[in-house]
Amino acid sequence: MRKAGEKSTVQRRVIILERLEEKGQVDVASLSKELMVSEVTVRNDLKRLEQKNALIRARGGAMKIDRVGTDFAISDKNKQNFEQKKRIGKAAAALIEEGDTIILDSGTTTMEITRNLSGLSELTVITNALNIADQLAEHPKANVIVPGGFLRKNSLSLIGSTAEESFKNYFCDKLFLAVDGLSVVYGLSTPNVEEAHLNRVMISISKQVIVVADSSKFLKRSFAFMAPITAIDVLITDDGIPLEDQKKLESAGVKVIIV
Repeated sequence: MRKAGEKSTVQRRVIILERLEEKGQVDVASLSKELMVSEVTVRNDLKRLEQKNALIRARGGAMKIDRVGTDFAISDKNKQNFEQKKRIGKAAAALIEEGDTIILDSGTTTMEITRNLSGLSELTVITNALNIADQLAEHPKANVIVPGGFLRKNSLSLIGSTAEESFKNYFCDKLFLAVDGLSVVYGLSTPNVEEAHLNRVMISISKQVIVVADSSKFLKRSFAFMAPITAIDVLITDDGIPLEDQKKLESAGVKVIIV
């Protein structure tokens, strides 16, 4: 028999999903107080909801399930958060100095960086993105290096062992990395396993790792793990970033630039 005010299992789980919809994430302690049940009961509820793909459990709580695991075509991504990506691209380009060797990862936000490089007269760009290489072909002074690999059509990027071995031949000053999911718990993620593996190679050869991600990427986890947040030196995002996540990133040594 339930105590007065105690919710049924179904009622509890409905409330948990409502809180996730409102906040994007929940913690066990707060739910325990609100639902007037033990933390063990809450953890069991979260476990059952995760088994039904209704949420993703995280340390001390859970995160909202999002469709970020879907591998959207680049033409669809171009339509999402366009104004934020333009601002992020401009701010990222301002970090590039004359004579730098940089890597531009594939993505719509990194394409916006490419569109802001006209003021540089000496620059070397390594990119596995065919659309970015095509854009840079119009830059009169940029030296462009494109690794081999096989074409991933959704992202117009070259991936695979050939691309990875090619990248290992270089060292660069700055890597500009786009992500599909960014979580202070789960780190950086992307829908494609081979793309994630290539991104790890990019990180390993770079002096500075600069992640460019609009705030819609936060509290999301995609299919393939790329790197922990400790791999990031600088994050450029917009003012929709959750304040709690900003503080955690800064505590981890990440410089957060909001545009």
